[in-house]
Amino acid sequence: MRAAVAAALVLLALLAGCRDRGPVAAIQGAGGAVEVALEVAATPAQQERGLMYRSSLAEGRGMLFVFDQDGNHTFWMRNTLIPLDMLFIARDGMVVGIHANATPLSTANISVGKPSRYVLEVPGGWTARHGIAAGAQVEFRGLNVSQRAAGE
Repeated sequence: MRAAVAAALVLLALLAGCRDRGPVAAIQGAGGAVEVALEVAATPAQQERGLMYRSSLAEGRGMLFVFDQDGNHTFWMRNTLIPLDMLFIARDGMVVGIHANATPLSTANISVGKPSRYVLEVPGGWTARHGIAAGAQVEFRGLNVSQRAAGE
């Protein structure tokens, strides 16, 4: 009986480890591909809130802003307590620009002057640590980026 219970627990642990981890972005950097677990901000309310009021953002995690149209999207850091790197990504997955180490609590406009469809926010200094620069390619996995989140 104990062996059967132990086997069942091992099976459950393995299944939990194989379960879908949620959406990720795989970004080709100087040292190879780096994955970022994504929290998606697809609705206007989610985009307005962003990462405001958070005291940390773990390494390997980020927030992806998904827009309906390509544009020169502008951000600010009002009520954002942590420095962030912002990767502006075109519809084809190419990083068209990066704003590194955005200053917490600043109301200065942040953009890269080029059209993008997505913006990925990661912890400040992340792009430098992983050798990510403009021109890098991003692949989204486990994410339907062609549709906005329900509830709009």
